[in-house]
Amino acid sequence: MVDGRTDGRRAETGRFRRGDVLMVECPFVEAAVTGVRRDHVSLRWPWWEVDPEAEGVSWNGDVALPTPEDRDWERSFFRTEPPPGALEAGGTCLVGIPPTVVHVVAVHRFEPPLVTGWLPRPACYLDVLRQGETHDPEREYQAYELDPAGGEPIRLRLLFRPFAFLEPGDEVADRAGRAWRFDAAWDWHAFDGERSAVPAWPLALLTRGAGAPRVEEAAAVARATAVGGHAEEVERWSGLALAEPVVLRS
Repeated sequence: MVDGRTDGRRAETGRFRRGDVLMVECPFVEAAVTGVRRDHVSLRWPWWEVDPEAEGVSWNGDVALPTPEDRDWERSFFRTEPPPGALEAGGTCLVGIPPTVVHVVAVHRFEPPLVTGWLPRPACYLDVLRQGETHDPEREYQAYELDPAGGEPIRLRLLFRPFAFLEPGDEVADRAGRAWRFDAAWDWHAFDGERSAVPAWPLALLTRGAGAPRVEEAAAVARATAVGGHAEEVERWSGLALAEPVVLRS
């Protein structure tokens, strides 16, 4: 399904990458309370529309939010005012996301967008963790899925991007002359197969995209890595995320 927001939503979903530290918030708006249980409350979601062309998938207009009694409470981001314990079916509340610092552990893009039963159809999910939580690759449901271009007016402000001077897939040579490929934050691959080390700054950009980098691109990488090093980049990230970087190996 295509509408006038498609190009803007595609640009929005392309803005983020693994390792980004973000400030997330969503303005609170009024919503009807349609159900209250011990472990969740159901709200008539004020931002989505029913997808009339979603074959085999239906949505009733409600979204269930966990209460503090549910194990997903800390993992979720949307909150109500007043809190769940004070809500009653048939009443109203405010729902939104208070300002929250998160870091991105994965980015999932979908082409075509997912058929979920609601509009807009998700074209991207960010897997994010709260400030202070380190990603555990062994935990399947640790992260929270956030649609950066969904119907909710979520505001995402980039606080820090590790290795922002590089693009995924860049190939560089380090101070010792070793060649590396950068795939994402904490995801470096040395062409000599050695995994116990990290690139030594300064870095020289060898390739970008389909071939040799432009002069200004190579100069930007050289300038960004003229001082400091990998450890300083990790320290800056950890100081904001309050977490430890995790290297994922295939």
